[in-house]
Amino acid sequence: MSEAGEATGVPGDVAEGDPLGAVLRPVRSGNTFEETVQRLLQLIRLGLVPEGERLPPERDLAERLQVSRVTLREALKVLQDAELLEVRRGRYGGAFVRRPDVGPGAGPAAADGTELRRRAELLGDRLEDTLLFREVLEVGAAELCAARQAARQLDPSAAQRLRDCLAATSAAPLDGYRRQDTLLHLAIAELCGSVSVATQYAGVRATVNDLLGGIPLLPPNLEHSERQHRELVAAILGGEPDRARAVMREHLAGTAALLRGFLA
Repeated sequence: MSEAGEATGVPGDVAEGDPLGAVLRPVRSGNTFEETVQRLLQLIRLGLVPEGERLPPERDLAERLQVSRVTLREALKVLQDAELLEVRRGRYGGAFVRRPDVGPGAGPAAADGTELRRRAELLGDRLEDTLLFREVLEVGAAELCAARQAARQLDPSAAQRLRDCLAATSAAPLDGYRRQDTLLHLAIAELCGSVSVATQYAGVRATVNDLLGGIPLLPPNLEHSERQHRELVAAILGGEPDRARAVMREHLAGTAALLRGFLA
């Protein structure tokens, strides 16, 4: 189903104020159908479109991905059959997200780590590589964001976006925390100045969210995470690259330790 370069000329840059921009970029490979499915899955797994909410209209999705409406509808049908989307007809219709971050039939996260181990087994040797790649991307992104702020290259709207994401994460209910956490980290990746970092991070974060979905939310861990988020945003907005790098590295090490602990 190769239809690369099908639609209109939508630019491939990630807009700093667009939370969907890191995922909804033009499909460039010859595997148009498969890559379209992958991008839509990322929207769901990253929580960019929460459970119960509607995906952007077909026309917008097709233009932003630069695929035909036929290819897009085929991809949506696959996700509907997998019970990840519910397609409704009529004036208020569209494709609505059914289950974020998990596949069909998956139950709630097991407190003993059973579900996490099942998901980690699917990754195999890629588990440690995923955690390492995430660290490289996010530590570098945090440093670059702070350096841009120090050089006055981070505009006021970008700084406000970070503050808004931080506030939303702090105020999020338990069942909405991971989505807001994802949006904060994705904002840092997008604002670092590198489109490649932002797009690669969207992919690796989707994998990490699959793993995190296999363990329970632990309030003490979330409180500690929020303290680190506040320090991280302060370091970025204060234009302190070294401090931002160190805080992000420590923050990610905590998440990795929690995952490894449940896997042990």
